[in-house]
Amino acid sequence: MAHENASAVNFSELVNKNKQTLARLKESHRLLLHRRDGEDLVLTTATRAEQDRTVVSAATRMLAALARREPGSTDLLLDILPDAFPWVRFLPEADVHAFAVELVDTMRAADSVGNSASVAQLLIAWQHTAEVHSDPDLLAALTRHHTEDYGPALDPREAV
Repeated sequence: MAHENASAVNFSELVNKNKQTLARLKESHRLLLHRRDGEDLVLTTATRAEQDRTVVSAATRMLAALARREPGSTDLLLDILPDAFPWVRFLPEADVHAFAVELVDTMRAADSVGNSASVAQLLIAWQHTAEVHSDPDLLAALTRHHTEDYGPALDPREAV
């Protein structure tokens, strides 16, 4: 994931040169902390984090209100989805509609608990679905009806 306007430093610099590193945070408002033994971290100020949350919440509420407003607003939402998510062009029409409804509903629910992880997961899942539809061979392999039954799956903990 790209972190626009973030200065990048090694995590050790925060520990060893904390004044200089925090001065960089003041300049860029975000620090991307590279860690050798773990996932990179983003350090920001509480004020900036709250501003980001406010913007996302406002955009979510506006999108949800638009989607509920009038019958034509759903058509508008469906029209703009390919601009925001070009991969929806590979989805069947019914799936594009399902994606739009699920996206708005999930964004509203995620906003209500202040955690956008479910929205990110939803976008990844639908994008993977679009990727399957973009590849005719893969789509055929995954949608082929298999008549053979291989029996119940073994518990992986019991496999030797």
